[in-house]
Amino acid sequence: MKPVIFGLAGTRLTDDERALFREAEPVGYILFRRNIDTPDQVRALNDSLRDLSGRADLPLLVDQEGGRVQRLQPPHWMKLPAQQQIGDLEPDVASRAAWLLGRLIAHDTVGAGFNVPCAPCLDLRQPQTHDVIGDRAFSSDPDRVAALGAQVVAGLRAGGALPVVKHLPGHGRATSDSHLDLPVIDCGIDDLKHTDFRPFRRLARQAAFGMTGHLLFPAIDKHHPSTLSPVVIGEVIRMFCNFDGFLMSDDIDMKALPGTAAERAVGSLDAGCDGVLQCSGDLATMREVAEAVPEIGEQARARLSLAMATLQRPEAFDAAAGLAELEDLLA
Repeated sequence: MKPVIFGLAGTRLTDDERALFREAEPVGYILFRRNIDTPDQVRALNDSLRDLSGRADLPLLVDQEGGRVQRLQPPHWMKLPAQQQIGDLEPDVASRAAWLLGRLIAHDTVGAGFNVPCAPCLDLRQPQTHDVIGDRAFSSDPDRVAALGAQVVAGLRAGGALPVVKHLPGHGRATSDSHLDLPVIDCGIDDLKHTDFRPFRRLARQAAFGMTGHLLFPAIDKHHPSTLSPVVIGEVIRMFCNFDGFLMSDDIDMKALPGTAAERAVGSLDAGCDGVLQCSGDLATMREVAEAVPEIGEQARARLSLAMATLQRPEAFDAAAGLAELEDLLA
């Protein structure tokens, strides 16, 4: 098994993709809007990936946070609010709304054949926060972010889905878009420990999966973005934040990282990531990455198995009533 989570090109598996995936045995897959048409189609695509792998517990990922980041969209799926809309509510109302958000995300994603929706964002919303995060963040208050993030996690788990906390160790201070260039976080480590890192530290034991952000923290490592930094991953994410779940990179095709896709993938794993996301769906790039990376390590395999073993059956839930309640709370 290769420690890579691959994207796909279209709405069905091609023969070339089947051949590559059968040989490489990636850890899992992630789907995007280009892969999603109707409920029947996306369920069939996820079933085909699961059948190809022969693993009932194959991680099948999709970005589904609410707001701007929803790969499953109306009219077939629910329109859900951005996290900021929930964070702006009164505390007791916000707590219930955050749980409902997680439960409704789980309802739509699990119903479409996914088991790992990439949510929640635990980044802080700062005055300088770039729009790439923007309203995806609950609040500027780390304790409030942690509390609401915990409710989303609980809602996801109640719905039979596994959360992915992101973007470790904190993307909120970034003033640029890591899809396009490398954000530099000029802040002392003591301040970061009390702010940006705090929600991840508080939710470390509740999260099955975590996703890095491609960020440069000069106060911690002047030379390597967090995804490629053994110091950030080892001392901040693993030790300070106490995160011992399966840690994946954000998409290694993002321009924040230097080098080729293969170099980025190998560098991420060498730095301490358990797996890498390679999302383009480009067959040549996937081949390059699959050939470059080693077999998944023993510790990463154990973390993956432990994460997937926490998946539970969805609890009974009336999604229409839940959505109506969430809309009432927001109103």
